[in-house]
Amino acid sequence: MRDRRKPLQNHYIQGGLVLALALAVAFVMNARQGYGGQGTTPATALDVDPTPGSLAPEFSLTTVDGEVVSLSELRGKIVLVNFWATWCGPCQIEMPAIQARFEQYKDDGFVVLAVNFDESQEAVEGFRNEFDLTFELLLDPGAEVQKLYRNRSYPTSFFIDAQGVVQILHIGVMTEGQLDSYLEQLGLST
Repeated sequence: MRDRRKPLQNHYIQGGLVLALALAVAFVMNARQGYGGQGTTPATALDVDPTPGSLAPEFSLTTVDGEVVSLSELRGKIVLVNFWATWCGPCQIEMPAIQARFEQYKDDGFVVLAVNFDESQEAVEGFRNEFDLTFELLLDPGAEVQKLYRNRSYPTSFFIDAQGVVQILHIGVMTEGQLDSYLEQLGLST
């Protein structure tokens, strides 16, 4: 007597394989096209989080000169948010390179927001003058933005693209080569 279940089992196996293949093709096509066929996920569809691939958390802080700067106002520009302190030796080491790259790329839309660790305006101004810094030095009373970005060490740098998405997170002192590489990844190079 012939087993009638065998052809039926083969039919289910073939159907399952066809379905799996169709899903795999759909996944690959979606990955190639990106969200909405644009090649990238729109920033509005991303979670807000201080991690690469997420929309950078919004903040507004006052500069040492008394002006308010909001991260969202800088959309369309490449932004380096650097968390630092005047007493931080590695921060002192990397500041001249950051200043040089700021001067080099500011006309190309590069902005540096150096968020200080809850120090006095006088201490930050003294640091700015000592290192001849011309980018924005921001005061963070109560270290609220530091908490928002979950910063635990100095220096820490977040590279944010023109859409407001965190692309690179670097903890610790950056070498000039690393800084150049990160800026190149974001489209800034000589």
